[in-house]
Amino acid sequence: MQALRLHAIRDLRLDRVADPVPGPGEVIVDIEAAGICGTDRHLFLGEFPSTPPVTLGHEFSGIVTAVGEGVTLPPGTRVTCDPNIPCLTCAQCLRGRVNLCPNNRPTGVGRDGGFARFAKIPARNAIPLPADLHPHHGAFCEPLACTLHGLDRAALRPGERCLILGGGVIGLLALQLARLAGAEVMMLTRSRAKQDLALSLGADHVAATPEQARQIWPQAADAVIECAGVVDTIETAPQLTANGGRIVILGVLAKGTRVRIEPFDLLFREIQMLHSFLNPFTHDRAARMIASGVVTVAPLITRLLTLAEARAAISTPAPAGEVRAIVVPQ
Repeated sequence: MQALRLHAIRDLRLDRVADPVPGPGEVIVDIEAAGICGTDRHLFLGEFPSTPPVTLGHEFSGIVTAVGEGVTLPPGTRVTCDPNIPCLTCAQCLRGRVNLCPNNRPTGVGRDGGFARFAKIPARNAIPLPADLHPHHGAFCEPLACTLHGLDRAALRPGERCLILGGGVIGLLALQLARLAGAEVMMLTRSRAKQDLALSLGADHVAATPEQARQIWPQAADAVIECAGVVDTIETAPQLTANGGRIVILGVLAKGTRVRIEPFDLLFREIQMLHSFLNPFTHDRAARMIASGVVTVAPLITRLLTLAEARAAISTPAPAGEVRAIVVPQ
């Protein structure tokens, strides 16, 4: 089969490799859809740790075609893959902080992932989806699971004001979750197309600049969700947060990036700055929300790509206005 493999920093190749064979407790998934995440570009640039050579792709779904010994999940089941594989025995895992497991080997980062025709994953990481779900929609379960953890950290209450910074896939998913929590929601993005999409998904307000956001909400936001992974938005977030409010950082910056924060301001106004990493115990919830249609994902698909086209897409910046490119290996 063909697989898109990272061999070293800036060395991404479309290789021909052997089809995977399931071992005990494992399943083989025929990939229907795999999303290109900003993390994939960070991996390509060496800005996020990985263990090459490795097949990239950590946001994927497909059909189980073969199972190993001891697996009860029947072939033919449509599944989404939770890419994270914590050890379940370390101190962090025993505290329930599986997202902080130092032994985690994420699929598509530390072990072969979904930018291939087939992927081999532990059966416990294969979460069933409805047979009639659109085959491209299961690829959104992983980003939604990560966003759910961020919104759990934000602990929104009905009637609060929630400002979403960034109009990418995480921001547009966060917007929908904040609306479901009963918050009044504003999205800040310079993209007019993403502003329009945000309004169609339920945003109460949109703004193109921090100045516009402050004009709409002079009292600022109770919760600010940073989804862009950009220095400017992180540094601006406290200015847009009301006294006693909180900031949740969902966006991923390159390793080693520094930002300027004024601790006295955070102290004097008692602003919490929280971070959200991975998807601890949220992937099942995400799968149910995608399956039920509670969260809308169809408008978030910008383009469909082959594996060969995915190589160029990962090795170059995303085009203006793109929300999510989906790789269809078949």
